[in-house]
Amino acid sequence: MKIFFRLSYNTVWGETLHAVLYRAHAGANERKINIPLSTQDGKIWTGSILLLFKQPAVMAYHYEVRRGDKTVRREWQKVERTLSVSPQTSAYYLNDSWRELPAQAHLYSSAVTEVFRPQTVEKTPLPLFKRTLLLRVQSPCNGDLYLCGSTAQLGNWNPDKALPLTRTQLNEWGITLNAEEQTFPAEYKFIVKHNGAVLWEDGFNRTLDNPSLKDGEVFARQDLRPCFTGEAPVRAAGVVIPVFSLRSETGCGVGDFGDLKKLADWAQKTGQKVIQILPINDTTLTHTWQDSYPYNAVSVYAFHPLYADVRLLPGGNKSLEKERKKINELPQVNYEKALQLKLEYLKRAFLNEGKTILSTPQFRRFFAQNTHWLPAYAMFCTLRDHYKTADFSKWGKYARFSYDALVAFCKPGAKEYGTVCFWYYVQFLLHCQLTGAVRYARQKGLILKGDIPIGISPNSAEAWTEPQLFHLNAQAGAPPDDFSATGQNWGFPTYNWEAMAQNGYRWWTRRLAHMAQYFDAYRIDHVLGFFRIWQIPLHAVQGLLGQFSPALPMSADEIKGYGLPFDTSFTRPHITAETVREVFGGLAEKVSKKYLDMQVDATYQLKPAYATQRQTEQAFANQTDEKALRIKEGLFALADNVLFVPDHKDPSKFHPRISAPTSEAYRALPAGEQQAFTRLYNEYFFHRHNEFWKHEAMQKLPAITQATRMLCCAEDLGMIPACVPEVLNKLQILSLEIERMPKRLGETFADTKKYPYLSVATPSTHDMSVLRGWWKENPENTARFWREVLGKTGEAPAELDGKTAEEIVRLHLNSPSMLALISYQDWAAMDEALRAPDPEAERINVPANPRHYWRYRMPLTLEKLLDQTAFNDKIKQLITDANR
Repeated sequence: MKIFFRLSYNTVWGETLHAVLYRAHAGANERKINIPLSTQDGKIWTGSILLLFKQPAVMAYHYEVRRGDKTVRREWQKVERTLSVSPQTSAYYLNDSWRELPAQAHLYSSAVTEVFRPQTVEKTPLPLFKRTLLLRVQSPCNGDLYLCGSTAQLGNWNPDKALPLTRTQLNEWGITLNAEEQTFPAEYKFIVKHNGAVLWEDGFNRTLDNPSLKDGEVFARQDLRPCFTGEAPVRAAGVVIPVFSLRSETGCGVGDFGDLKKLADWAQKTGQKVIQILPINDTTLTHTWQDSYPYNAVSVYAFHPLYADVRLLPGGNKSLEKERKKINELPQVNYEKALQLKLEYLKRAFLNEGKTILSTPQFRRFFAQNTHWLPAYAMFCTLRDHYKTADFSKWGKYARFSYDALVAFCKPGAKEYGTVCFWYYVQFLLHCQLTGAVRYARQKGLILKGDIPIGISPNSAEAWTEPQLFHLNAQAGAPPDDFSATGQNWGFPTYNWEAMAQNGYRWWTRRLAHMAQYFDAYRIDHVLGFFRIWQIPLHAVQGLLGQFSPALPMSADEIKGYGLPFDTSFTRPHITAETVREVFGGLAEKVSKKYLDMQVDATYQLKPAYATQRQTEQAFANQTDEKALRIKEGLFALADNVLFVPDHKDPSKFHPRISAPTSEAYRALPAGEQQAFTRLYNEYFFHRHNEFWKHEAMQKLPAITQATRMLCCAEDLGMIPACVPEVLNKLQILSLEIERMPKRLGETFADTKKYPYLSVATPSTHDMSVLRGWWKENPENTARFWREVLGKTGEAPAELDGKTAEEIVRLHLNSPSMLALISYQDWAAMDEALRAPDPEAERINVPANPRHYWRYRMPLTLEKLLDQTAFNDKIKQLITDANR
């Protein structure tokens, strides 16, 4: 059989087109055949290959662009191009178009195809005739697809006589026509039938011409993409809550994977379709409450032992049961006690059933699929507990990871093999429990939405095993925003994107593929980090001394070109007696004597022992009185009081310090130099990098976000470059829309009616106050919202009542957004009898506090929540009224 390829694609000089042929649904090691294509005009590319088939087979293929031996672009492959071949077929004529990301890529996500609009794909190949005309259609339509045309064979434009197409792949339909029986030429269109309604495709009629085939030949018209105006969009509502916040009657003081099933029961009862959680990765660094921060993972693969449902485990006793009941009565999570109790349950269960479980085929299959991370993680945990620190630089001979040491450490009979097996057991148990919860939720028409942290802990299994992928001498964070006036320092190493790019971002694609086992949607934490990250030097504690990376720093001559007489003094703290009085007030004299050195020009410098924020932090490490903390924060402020920071790669180039126009160093400049600095500052932060960062994001995000069929949602808050909406739209990544954080200049509140469809609407996130807390924070702002958004008269109530909370929730449900996800606290705000007495206790995180304790628990158990008929019916009615 001979296969003829024909593809329309415009190339540039030096590029060539290739078809790559392989067996359908092949694994990574499947042999692939390369077919070079040729062109006469650089627009139409053709090629062919002769193959011998002794029995029917299903082949797949795709196209890619190469420059020399390097592949520079591949077409979208989430739905494979397939062709059914048989020994009776003599020739296949494939007429193709390059497959870009589909216009409705969100409808190809597993969230839609597996849950919201589940699909059944026909496995039986389409029939072939003596002379066959094959039409393949890509359409994520909601219903059944038919072909209707102008001839008797095509139904004479009568929908009742239209020819049904077969779904051969997800959102791909096919039909074969006997070319010998057709009347040519013919006109036709595609139609959708759904619940008795008929929807015709937009545009002009299509034409079916005679392909002039010989016996045994197949002519294929591929990549037909009809458009149907009037189809109802997919819109869903859901709840946002961390797993640790779930409360059940038989829990251990913290939520677990078993509780997700009860939450799914409640979500189904109320008409919700989505459960969004925070990261569930293991964060165990110190075994203290400081590990409660869920974004500081010690492994991007391993789940936290905290989330094991111990109700299913053997080995419990009266003592453990007594402690379980005691800790389960607590109003908030006691992280240390909960983890200690869970580990005790797990260790007892391992002694009872560990050997049996690890000998099962199910575990062996799990282990084989996770060998790229599981043994190293188990070794990491064992060494962390042995040395009583996760700082692997203090692990003696194991400080530097090696594969040989891993093999020796984890082999049967090795000294620590029993402990290694315990961690295998824990991860397998967590995998089984989460998989069970996901299956349960899907059966109820629900998806789980996960969370991808932007960083990893510098003391993590990944930093230990693959240090070349990270800049361990830097800290990631965020510039100043509504969450923190001095920026955020997360303490994560930044990514070495150049190293990651060398193998097509495999570190990321593996990570996403692992998540796709459990989630149908995910949130990319701080998507801006894929455009640029806020990189903070190790000597800084706060975020003001950071710089964007990558970025385009300025030379001294360029700075002078703006009219600013630059010299390196602009990179040193500007400290005068007036500065000290302004920062320290009545403590100024004491501070000047103890912490500062007078210079010949009557200015000050920080003494060497306090020259950096990190040194100051260490010097004040054991001081907790209010005066000492005030001095420490003041010394931090002095260190921040610069106009420029040197570039981390090239110290001869510079970046204007973020928020510098509000600093005392700026106010000390003459008026003309202030104007020059302002022009420079605005150009640097709001114009200079737009195309540069767009290019950076488009290098990374397509490969990463298209690695799976999970629905991708971005957390795009903060200092948003102008290119971000363009890139998100192009890649069809859902944005995050928050009413109180508008993205349009000049707005105080975002208009929920104008949210883009490809977005997630939510009243609050875990990083901000809940609705009730926000209502009390700024009475003047609340009064404006009361009048301008809710259209009310009179005074706004001092407390957010249930009826007003319901109005705000309704605004989000009625928005055009694909997803309206409401935090549990904001759902509960609608019922004054169910919500917590203190709205501040409902807040999950305070980003300005890097040592915040993440411990919120819902005040009501899930069992009691399921019994709240009036409340649950209200939620269901709101969702029904919003057509979600």
